Amino acid sequence: MKFLFDRNTWQEIFGSISKNKTRTIITVIGVLWGIFIYIVLAGASKGMDNGFEKNFESVARNSIWAWSQNTSIPYEGFKKGRNIRLKVEDAVILKNRIPEIQYIAPVNTKGVFGGEPALTTRGFKSNSYAVYGYAPEIAKIATQKIYDNGRFINEEDMLQSRKVCVIGERTQQELFDEDEDPIGGYIRVEDVYFQVVGVHKFTQTTPFGTDGDIFIPFNTFKKLYNTGDGTQFFTIAAYDDADVIQVEKDIKAVLRSIHRVHPDDERAFGAFNLGEIFGKIMGFANGITFMSLVVGLVTILAGVIGIGNILLISVKERTKELGIRRALGATPNEVRTLIILESVFLTLLSGIIGIILGAGVLNLLNNLTQDIDFPYTNPTVPIPYVIGALLIMIILGTLIGSIPAQRAVSIKPIDALREE
Repeated sequence: MKFLFDRNTWQEIFGSISKNKTRTIITVIGVLWGIFIYIVLAGASKGMDNGFEKNFESVARNSIWAWSQNTSIPYEGFKKGRNIRLKVEDAVILKNRIPEIQYIAPVNTKGVFGGEPALTTRGFKSNSYAVYGYAPEIAKIATQKIYDNGRFINEEDMLQSRKVCVIGERTQQELFDEDEDPIGGYIRVEDVYFQVVGVHKFTQTTPFGTDGDIFIPFNTFKKLYNTGDGTQFFTIAAYDDADVIQVEKDIKAVLRSIHRVHPDDERAFGAFNLGEIFGKIMGFANGITFMSLVVGLVTILAGVIGIGNILLISVKERTKELGIRRALGATPNEVRTLIILESVFLTLLSGIIGIILGAGVLNLLNNLTQDIDFPYTNPTVPIPYVIGALLIMIILGTLIGSIPAQRAVSIKPIDALREE
């Protein structure tokens, strides 16, 4: 240990490195480039991972939206092309038959899928907005961010079919004055007055939402638009450990059974599987992380081997010097430690510089992606990963340095002194 902190030891190491600066720099760049690639690719992958997590933080990751379409196969006396109409009671059957379903909520809409939006007025101000008939369970699937003093639709609103609504940010801006509190105020939707109980902060919790949407209780929507027991689609959340792809297949199979649709008819029901998409995105991000690890390790290994080769050449050039050290009493262990220390120092120095440069690039990427419409947030590499990479570099530097170190120890003093 004393040898490690000896000033003469480090003077000799720096003297050896400075004898051929160009050769040393070129070799060090190999290791530096490896850790740089690892940090940048792993950090970029983490930034993408963080971005998608942030985008989907308001909605259950195992979410599925299921709706009905037209049949494509004749079945039980029904011709193909029959339009299927989902019913509210289908939700109970789906929940009972598919244990992987955690939450399910029927949804009706106006002005979303091709229909005319609802004309909404307040005083002399008016505009048209999409209206959603929501059950309170929807908030368990897609978190609704409501501004202070407001609330979302609750069970009492449903049971009593209350004429209350939650409006969007744009709706508030267009129908209310700037300094006016909309909570408790009234708007007229399709000639029916609704009391505003909340303002929702827009987040993309569905594939088709906007910042002007108006939410009303599902039962109120049913009476307002006379939808009866029908529903346009179901919003579903499976348990976290469920196979969402299989859950989607089971949902369609159960719906085919309920509505007497041919078991092989894949067109009768449609679905948007957010869980499947999210899984693919995470798989892609994990693939980039793994690729960065492999590429980085291979490049680092190549660079460390280059350092080993430099040290072999250095040992060859310092044969006489090493022989003199041995003749003056230097032990084989001291000579071995000197060479290994030089190898570890070069490897570690390269790694630290590579990490600093990689962190600088990630910081630049973070600044450049702040205001763009792309799911990319805070590209970083976890500290344990960085420490692990440095430890691997120290181990590799030690192992590779052992080769020229053993070569130096094998030099006999008498033979070294004969070298010219």
